Amino acid sequence: MNYRLLSKIFGSLLLLLSFTMLCCAGFAWYEKWHGVVNHGAHALSMGTGITALSGVVLLLLGARCKVEILRKEAVVVVGFGWILSAVFGAVPYLFSSPSLSPAAAVFESMSGFTTTGSTTIASLSEWPRSLLLWRATTQWLGGLGILVLFVALLTYLGVGSKSLFRFESSLRLGEASQTQIRRTARILLIVYAGLTTVAIVGLNVLGMSIYDAVAHAFTAVSTGGFSPYDSSVGHFQSTPIEMFLVVIMLLASMNFLFYAAVIKKGTSRIRSEEEGRWFLIIVLVSALTIAANLWFGGMQREAGPYYGAPQDAFYDALFMVSSIITTTGFGSAWRTAETAPLGYDQWPTFSVAILLVLMMMGGCAGSTAGGIKVGRIVLFFKMMRQEVVQSFRPKQVFNIFLNKHPAGDAARSVPFYVAIVGATLVAGTVLLSLFEPGKNFDTCFTAAIATLFNIGPGISEVGPTQTFAGFSGASYVLMSLLMVLGRLEMFAVLVLFMPSLWRRY
Repeated sequence: MNYRLLSKIFGSLLLLLSFTMLCCAGFAWYEKWHGVVNHGAHALSMGTGITALSGVVLLLLGARCKVEILRKEAVVVVGFGWILSAVFGAVPYLFSSPSLSPAAAVFESMSGFTTTGSTTIASLSEWPRSLLLWRATTQWLGGLGILVLFVALLTYLGVGSKSLFRFESSLRLGEASQTQIRRTARILLIVYAGLTTVAIVGLNVLGMSIYDAVAHAFTAVSTGGFSPYDSSVGHFQSTPIEMFLVVIMLLASMNFLFYAAVIKKGTSRIRSEEEGRWFLIIVLVSALTIAANLWFGGMQREAGPYYGAPQDAFYDALFMVSSIITTTGFGSAWRTAETAPLGYDQWPTFSVAILLVLMMMGGCAGSTAGGIKVGRIVLFFKMMRQEVVQSFRPKQVFNIFLNKHPAGDAARSVPFYVAIVGATLVAGTVLLSLFEPGKNFDTCFTAAIATLFNIGPGISEVGPTQTFAGFSGASYVLMSLLMVLGRLEMFAVLVLFMPSLWRRY
């Protein structure tokens, strides 16, 4: 293991992190100079200084190391890079007023970088706007992947950057190996930044302030879901804003390598995008089904209908379906006929069941979304069909394709991935039940789902109108591990504990 090279890479990563933290600190000092009392300048300045100093020390320890990164170093960088980012990203939460405990701060930071969106903060209105901007920035950094941004911005990694790109799971596709990795990473960064710019401008035109537009654009494009308001997007009570965010969330949940291919090869690539087509069909069918259930089911309730008009039910259904399947986790539902807005966990059981399925499904491979991914779901059903047909025609030879490309190893890994995700979900639920004896099964089960699949909210005590405040330190550590496992799709983390697989490469 080349420890000097690791030190150099981690040092550069921390310097990149400290620069983004410095930008938020600059906003905090701007607010302080303009008389804002709760400005967060001290907390972000301390975080910037500690992160930058640590980065410089690590960079000096790895000075003059020009060896290209190999597979074993790439595994360590990807596995520990997210953990390191979360630890240093938590520093401002420790020095802020109010502040978080160390375990809760790491959980909040990990939730940001993994674009999960679960929060331990019970009342956002008590926190400095600059700290809330930092929360949104961590999600923007984690959306496309800190390590992909890292590859795009740094050139000294040479050919070895391909290893980092491969192990950063959100972009681990066959198409990436057919291009020069650094050039592809730069294109992805341009697309990501361009979509963010469109989101900021659009939200500002629709009535958000610049601050709100930046915060919500960062978390919509990254499909993270952190909002500066306790009522999330419902704070604005604006249908145009919500429908615009639906478009942004859906675009961010499509394969970013698809966008890169369209830029390089033209629109002919659109016709072969099978995964994206199924993704949009699932969103539309789910929204229509839930809207019908909310309207017709609500009319039969003794308490009265959920909604005063069918279009209101559709708007809320479409927004929540998009928010959940993209694993963004924004909340809304301000149109309800109830005296107070209802979270989706108060909807009919049938609608909640659909949303739970969408939570685990997630967006497209190669996107900023979490979940199992629609591509794996499509491959799984194609493999089921193959097994059924071969039971009657055992000699028939099948070739499974996705997006008009042979699935190959991706198809063979699907059953194993689904099995290991299921086992991890069961283990996470059992451990949370052990650590939190006072919480019911719904809370523990959906807390594991929300963190493992990077959703954000669950149901019951971690529902869309609740937070993750009140869990024990052990639970925060466990859920932080689940978040990074889900973000890196298991393999890049699990392989750290199996050095015999990579120590010789």
